[in-house]
Amino acid sequence: MTSNVTSDTVQVPEPVLHYLDRQGFAARSARVVPLTGDASDRRYFRIIETDGSTSVLALHSAPFDYATLPFVNVTELLQQVPLPVPAIYDQAGDLGLLRLQDLGDVTLQAHLGAVPAGEHAALYRRAVAMIELLQRRGDELASDRYVPYGMAFDVAKLTWELEFFVNHFVEAYRGAQLPYATREAIREEWKPIAEELSAEPRVLCHRDYHSRNLMAHQDELYVIDFQDARMGPDTYDLVSLLRDAYVDLTEEAVDDLIAFFLALRGQYDRHTDRSWFGTYQADFRRRFDLMALQRNLKALGTFGYQTTTRGNPVYIQYMPRTLRHVRSNLGRHPRFGRLQELLSTFVEELK
Repeated sequence: MTSNVTSDTVQVPEPVLHYLDRQGFAARSARVVPLTGDASDRRYFRIIETDGSTSVLALHSAPFDYATLPFVNVTELLQQVPLPVPAIYDQAGDLGLLRLQDLGDVTLQAHLGAVPAGEHAALYRRAVAMIELLQRRGDELASDRYVPYGMAFDVAKLTWELEFFVNHFVEAYRGAQLPYATREAIREEWKPIAEELSAEPRVLCHRDYHSRNLMAHQDELYVIDFQDARMGPDTYDLVSLLRDAYVDLTEEAVDDLIAFFLALRGQYDRHTDRSWFGTYQADFRRRFDLMALQRNLKALGTFGYQTTTRGNPVYIQYMPRTLRHVRSNLGRHPRFGRLQELLSTFVEELK
């Protein structure tokens, strides 16, 4: 196939060339620029037309049925909330392609480094407010029509993620050999964690709500990478944002944002008794810490998997911060003493 499409850096994949030729972009001498991908097997390309207009192609690993694609289904749901999400301009399921609104290249993680520190709190409050909106409207919009309502963080899923940490971080990345008895002892510690988290009332969760999945675009925060949304604890997305592997937040900032989240949920309005609210906030923080421990261990498993199995070392730089999160939560609650003892034998940063 011949094409007038040009790329400055890499060869353009055949499905992308086919789509651009079919849709007339090639005839208009559009340029294609590859974009940095995420931890999935999708690849992204920016189309730049001669008039300066842009859009983004998301190339999936295989053809898909547009009508049943989770990304499309969840996009419709989040638009109903409404949350700012990229518009879908076009699709070519036979080629495994979606053409999306271009939100630029500035994630919340990057934006924090470009604006004064005094603006950080307002940005995070906006991000936290979107979590509260997602949970509140998610309850009102619940329907079998939408994929996330049929999936949840149950005991099996939460336990699988904890095992993922052992398999891909402790063993594959760190090269540790865990005796059978040790693995069984760790599993015994996993059990009450997974059971307690699974038993919490479930809300609609983005599932990966952190500073690299929020895009700063035209004075708005847009949400991306939401195709794995599902039901889960009300602490899940808040943990993803505030115990982020990619950004440091002070404990004071975390406390303030948790209080802000609870205020948005109307706790102050329902109970003017400050002593009651203090007890409620303390219990929420306990549940937040439990969710953070599970979530951060899973993140380490993902980083190990990306490094050892996918040959993608970019996530190594985020391991130290995530390990600090885990160590902090292990040390904050006596119930995790035995788990800390077991894990620190093979991961010394957790001592």
